[in-house]
Amino acid sequence: MRRTERFPVEGSNSLWQVYRTVSFWKVLKNALVIHIARYTPFLGLKNWMYRTFLGMKVGEKTAFGMMAMIDVMFPERIRIGRDCIIGYNTTLLAHEYLIDEYRLGDVVIGDQVMIGANTTVLPGVVIGDRAVIGAGSVVNRDVPPGAFVAGNPIRVIRRGEEKRGKGGGEKERNA
Repeated sequence: MRRTERFPVEGSNSLWQVYRTVSFWKVLKNALVIHIARYTPFLGLKNWMYRTFLGMKVGEKTAFGMMAMIDVMFPERIRIGRDCIIGYNTTLLAHEYLIDEYRLGDVVIGDQVMIGANTTVLPGVVIGDRAVIGAGSVVNRDVPPGAFVAGNPIRVIRRGEEKRGKGGGEKERNA
């Protein structure tokens, strides 16, 4: 279950009322920073921009692939551990605007997590340390540490307690 805060709205849909929930100037600044960061090939510069201008917590040696899309309205609600890979064109969302309400939720990504290309991470989820998310997945719930998940919505392919051998992902056997 995702951990989100719900805020009902009346009248028009919640996205039409967006500037009642977040400052236009904040969105404009964030959009400019994110747009520049999406195209820069300098990983350290991206992390610095996300920390400095967006208020994100990004661990050392975390690498954002080209075109990764960070939540433009509430990026400060995203925390990413150290030594992670956020794949090409992945989207990290901390908000969702619906017809009658909008929802906010923190996204917490542990250490040494690998998120495949074209993945969407929804608000209010926690991804445990050393988890692997398959390309093209929709992360709609928490991912346990060490697990390999994939799909839309995600399903567990391998649990964290199963160890990978040196032969490319096979289970280690106890003799």
